[in-house]
Amino acid sequence: MKLPLDVTAAAGRRFIDLRPDIAAAVLRTVEAGWTFASQSPDVNTESGEVEITERLRDGMRCALDSGMLPWKSMIVLPGTESRSRPEILLPDGRTDISIHWIEIFVQFREHDPHAIIECKRVAGNNAHLCREYVVEGIDRFRTGQYSINHSMGFMIGYLIDGDARAAANCINDHLNRKSRYDENLEPSVLVAEPWVWASSHPHTCTSPIDLHHAFLAFRAA
Repeated sequence: MKLPLDVTAAAGRRFIDLRPDIAAAVLRTVEAGWTFASQSPDVNTESGEVEITERLRDGMRCALDSGMLPWKSMIVLPGTESRSRPEILLPDGRTDISIHWIEIFVQFREHDPHAIIECKRVAGNNAHLCREYVVEGIDRFRTGQYSINHSMGFMIGYLIDGDARAAANCINDHLNRKSRYDENLEPSVLVAEPWVWASSHPHTCTSPIDLHHAFLAFRAA
């Protein structure tokens, strides 16, 4: 799997510009991982965000180990404390799920995550959760706290009520109240399924950052 990168340094780090098929591979791994994770009895609408994410990460690893996915060089790592810029000595963020590719590390010795996934609980009928999805999710990418040297980031919305469209509409309502109309979520053209949405946001240090949103529904009780 070819992994093109722009070798120009950004914020003291190599700029990572993953190709669309690589981004799609991340989303498909999330989808396959959720198939495993959602079967656990402690993954439900009452579960905490951290607990669900731990199960999802385990599920993504199971999906990769099972051979059900064609890519072999993806590594799914636990969330870790992170520094948005090399000159910062104290971590200023904590990622939920980090993705690495063996080829990137071998070729460029890039130790930092090659893709970052941020996870939030969300519901189309809950304005508070939709606000948190923006303020504590989208905006961490927008300000460079996460993925400052990446062209794209990934978010997961655990649907505690309603469907993906309702959640996206609720998130857009919050963005629009802040006059951030150009940042609205739209149905994805990368993975043309109703659970995948996309958005683009101004970035403090690079060109706009594209976000891919995976909205995951729980199994019926």
